Amino acid sequence: MSEQNPQVLLETSMGPIKIELFKAKAPISVRNFLSYVKDCHYDGLIFHRVIPGFMVQGGGMDENMVSKKTKFAIKNEATNGLKNTRGTLAMARTSVVDSATCQFFINTVDNGFLDHKGKRDDDFGYCVFGQVLEGLEVVDEIRVVKTGNKGGHSDVPLEPVFIISARLIEQEG
Repeated sequence: MSEQNPQVLLETSMGPIKIELFKAKAPISVRNFLSYVKDCHYDGLIFHRVIPGFMVQGGGMDENMVSKKTKFAIKNEATNGLKNTRGTLAMARTSVVDSATCQFFINTVDNGFLDHKGKRDDDFGYCVFGQVLEGLEVVDEIRVVKTGNKGGHSDVPLEPVFIISARLIEQEG
């Protein structure tokens, strides 16, 4: 993509993950994500849902599985033509199309079934708004941690994987 795309460094308890955000293709999602980064919302939260052949999800809960307060839900930009391929970031949401807030996931494999296919709720898809530039090996380490049930949730890492901090990277130019 372009040099002008914002980049965020996710410092995790398993290592750093550098992310590029696609502001031209997903302006609402990128603005939303960056507002949470600016507010230090992600600091101290965990990857609370890890499914090895699918994705790792975080950005909403602490290690006690308590949800952090969110801002308003945003419009789903899954119609942007970006695909849920390995290493891309997408907005997590409920079955309601426009319900994404702060939670995101990183696709660990190509997940074409999550792509936009049509206007029906079941076909709308999940908005890709970024990609891992560096640290995909960290994502691969996270995806294979042992998981279990905790606080009414399944696929929760037994040993918490923390997001220590999420910061905008100042770029030259």
